[in-house]
Amino acid sequence: MARVTGIGGVFIKARGDAKALAEWYRDHLGLDLQEFGGAVLNWQEDTAEDGGLTVWGTADPNGSWFAPSTARFMINYRVDDMDGMIAQLTDAGIPILKGPEAHENGRFAWIMDPEGNKVELWEPKLWDEKSKG
Repeated sequence: MARVTGIGGVFIKARGDAKALAEWYRDHLGLDLQEFGGAVLNWQEDTAEDGGLTVWGTADPNGSWFAPSTARFMINYRVDDMDGMIAQLTDAGIPILKGPEAHENGRFAWIMDPEGNKVELWEPKLWDEKSKG
C-alpha cells in the first residue's frame, strides 16, 4: 500500500496581509524566506538528537489544546535553542502563553502569531524518562 512518508509543506491562508505574516515568522521565529515567499526547512540541518521527525495527530473537538486560538489547526515548530527563542520573543514584546515546560520528549512553549493562530514551539530531546522535569 502507498503511504504518506512525511509533511511536504505547511501553508497558512492569511486573514490579512500574507507578506506581512510571512515576515513576522521570519523576524520572530527565524524562518529563512526564499524568493517565492516561503521557507524551506531542511532536515539535514537539524541538530536535534532525535534525528529529525514530524509528529501528526488529531485533537479532541471539545479540548482546549489550541486555545485561545479559534483556528482548527496548530503548527508545532522545532527550535534549536528554546532559551534563545524565548529571549528573542520576549525582547520583541511577544507574550509567551505558556512554557517553556519540559516533557520526556523535549521542551515546549506556546505563543500566538499576529493573526491569532496558536504556535507550539518544540526543542526535541530523545524520549527518555530521565529527561522529565
